[in-house]
Amino acid sequence: MPASSQVHRCNGRVFDRSADGDFELKTDHQIKSLYVRKNSLYSENTVYPYLYKTDFVPGLVERVRRMIKINRPDHPWNELSDDEFFKVSGLYRRDLAAGTEGFTLAALLLFGKDEMIQSAIPHYKVDALLRKVDLDRYDDRENIRCNLIEMYDKLMAFVAKHLPDKFFLEGDQRISLRDKIFREIIANILIHREYMNAYPSTFIIYRDRVEAKNANKPHVYGQLLPGSFEPFPKNPHIAQIFTQMGRSEELGTGLRNVYKYTKDYSGSDDIQFLEEDIFITRVPLIPDVIENVIENVIENVIENEREKSILISIKNNPYISMADLAKKNNVTWRTIARDLEKLKARGKLERIGPDKGGYWEIRNNEK
Repeated sequence: MPASSQVHRCNGRVFDRSADGDFELKTDHQIKSLYVRKNSLYSENTVYPYLYKTDFVPGLVERVRRMIKINRPDHPWNELSDDEFFKVSGLYRRDLAAGTEGFTLAALLLFGKDEMIQSAIPHYKVDALLRKVDLDRYDDRENIRCNLIEMYDKLMAFVAKHLPDKFFLEGDQRISLRDKIFREIIANILIHREYMNAYPSTFIIYRDRVEAKNANKPHVYGQLLPGSFEPFPKNPHIAQIFTQMGRSEELGTGLRNVYKYTKDYSGSDDIQFLEEDIFITRVPLIPDVIENVIENVIENVIENEREKSILISIKNNPYISMADLAKKNNVTWRTIARDLEKLKARGKLERIGPDKGGYWEIRNNEK
């Protein structure tokens, strides 16, 4: 049976062709997933006749249009009204087959209020996890269920919270390797996910790698390498908005950027972009370098034994409270507070975030 966009049956049974063989699909869910994968229509174009602008997060459309104008001052969309913008960008359409008209799933995902998105897609979320110590559960977690514009911001904040941003010059210009790499990976998760598939999207930071998984409607199967594949958009209207905002490149360009900068960021180019029914992205990290920096700070610079004990405790648990530090060192809370202020003043510690909910970060510079 040649490859086809249709579902075919053999003696009343449905099979799925894969690289490893042909497998019979027996459950309704498996067969439904096959139809979704083979559907030539984009699920982002699903029309919701009863979705209104009042269901969008207030001010978010204006924010996106302002970002497009800053990124592309001469873009023709800048002269359009909001209603014209929705139609030209494909976020408001008329379904000629069904006879319905209204905002699309893409518009809902980009601008919708949380409760409206959950009403249409109950399984919609991205789980962001840190698993450096507790590999069975997690050290930190963000369960993100908001629209795609705000979800991108929250995932980038999660990356900034837990991954280092090493110094790097490109020519005579300092650039953020961390942002260059992970803006593409996060945009890829959001732009190319198949949102009608209930498989949960995950973004996990381990000690030696970052791994992301999301439901996919594959065009080809296997490892994607720069220059060896033709880019195929999964949600072209969502992708177009992200591109015009300057938050992503075209699929092929973005993938090349990740390969280009990861070697300088982690010292390894062992990157994986696996195009399967579940799209998997793996980017290596270099835990040894980070650990060595912390060890050098502790061993070579700290003069006071209690300060050394404090840094070791913070190294093992950046979220440790001052009460726990005081208990570990058998001193008062005020003494620990004074020690922490000294370490901060000397550039050895930095407090990230508020007193409640924030964490400590060890630095390697003496003031």
